[in-house]
Amino acid sequence: MSKQDSSFAVRRLHSLLGVIPLGVFLIQHLLVNHSATRSEEAFNTAAGFMANLPFVIFLEIFIIYIPILFHGIYGIYIAFTAKYNIGGKGYGWHSTYRNWMFLLQRISGVIAFIFIAIHVYQTRVQVFFGADLDFDLMHQIVVNPLWLVFYIIGIIATVYHFANGLWAFMITWGFTQSDRSQRIMSYVSMAVFVVVSFIGVQAILAFI
Repeated sequence: MSKQDSSFAVRRLHSLLGVIPLGVFLIQHLLVNHSATRSEEAFNTAAGFMANLPFVIFLEIFIIYIPILFHGIYGIYIAFTAKYNIGGKGYGWHSTYRNWMFLLQRISGVIAFIFIAIHVYQTRVQVFFGADLDFDLMHQIVVNPLWLVFYIIGIIATVYHFANGLWAFMITWGFTQSDRSQRIMSYVSMAVFVVVSFIGVQAILAFI
């Protein structure tokens, strides 16, 4: 396999992991958090169910943490080595718009990586040292206005990175090749961003 073919294969894997399993996990995680909008007990029940799944440690390591590390580290490499062509050509549909989306995808990826690392420390690592993964744990974090703002920014950046990544995924894997299909997918990804962001922000506000 040539260096070019190897790079293309790695980028396809990077794109795939961003949708499956990480995108699926993101939506599932936000839906569990959204149960807090119903009641403290509803969230504790949902979180407890997820925490007590069989082989949960192995599931988290191989389905969440390893994919996140690969996707995040390689994504940061792309962010700092990519050539940005703002205002230039390079895409079949609305080149200036897509070039800006490409830039924002890299910026949001860096923000998301930092946010996820801190969120894992504040939750999973603390649970490892004896804290309970419950409503009160999240309340104690986001009751601080600075952490609340950080979480809102982190959620929006992460969801944007996922939603816009869907557009790139569809091209990378050959599903959308025409200008029309790419335009439609842009609308779909924007709708995903708005809906999932609303769910995520509403969920985090429920912990206050």
